[in-house]
Amino acid sequence: MAARKTLADLATHLLLIVVCVAIGLPFFWMVTTSIKAPTEVQIFPPVWWPETPRFQNFVDAWESAPFGRFYVNSVVVVCTGVVLEVLIAALSAYAFARIRFRFREPLFIVMLAAMMIPGQVALIPNYVTLKHLGWINTYAGLVIPHVSSVFGAFLMRQAILSMPADLFDAAHIDGLGHLRCMLRIALPLARPVVATLALYLFIAKWNDYLWPLIITNTQNMRTLPVGLSMVQKAEYNIGPEHLMAASLFVLVPVLAVFFTAQKQLIEGIAAGALKG
Repeated sequence: MAARKTLADLATHLLLIVVCVAIGLPFFWMVTTSIKAPTEVQIFPPVWWPETPRFQNFVDAWESAPFGRFYVNSVVVVCTGVVLEVLIAALSAYAFARIRFRFREPLFIVMLAAMMIPGQVALIPNYVTLKHLGWINTYAGLVIPHVSSVFGAFLMRQAILSMPADLFDAAHIDGLGHLRCMLRIALPLARPVVATLALYLFIAKWNDYLWPLIITNTQNMRTLPVGLSMVQKAEYNIGPEHLMAASLFVLVPVLAVFFTAQKQLIEGIAAGALKG
């Protein structure tokens, strides 16, 4: 039995190693290509590690397009959008989970039905509405149409429903209203869910390409994915090594936020546990 268990563990670890290599190899190739010389990029057999790393590629890529402005736009749009979307999702989730009102269940079902409608269906109506509001090529136009999240409301509602109802009853007896119950009880206990939702929304908004492309028409309002697409389409005179360096500009913040949020998830699970 011990030998069979050891063999099974060895096979599992070998499989995990193969999967990690398959996933990490493209990222390794991106990093190494970003520091190669132009003559090392297109030769065969490929050069896995440059003879002399060229970190000047990052400087050239940064200067080839207004990436500073792209970064500012992405940070403003993503941070504002995540905060508003998590807040609205929390308010909606608490209302559907802990407030009794007429037609609560049918309205929740209707809200869930909205998840089955592709987002592309609303592109033209949203654009026409924002045009009449004068929000084309503005931060409001980039953020406001996507501050409601049915998925986020559903996720947080399930988390709030799993909390003991006695906690909320005791809080109401002590004089707390629904808003303070949500802020002092529901959200602290749902910190792992909130962190997961915020991470999911951050990645989705940071990588969003279609809506910023449609709603903006000047370079100074473009976000990073749109700016990277401009570089890819050779609107700027750079080579493949510079394109890989520019891709890292977009990727590194996502990785940093992911690993930071991963730590917060573990702490939130420990801090959000109920104590007898």
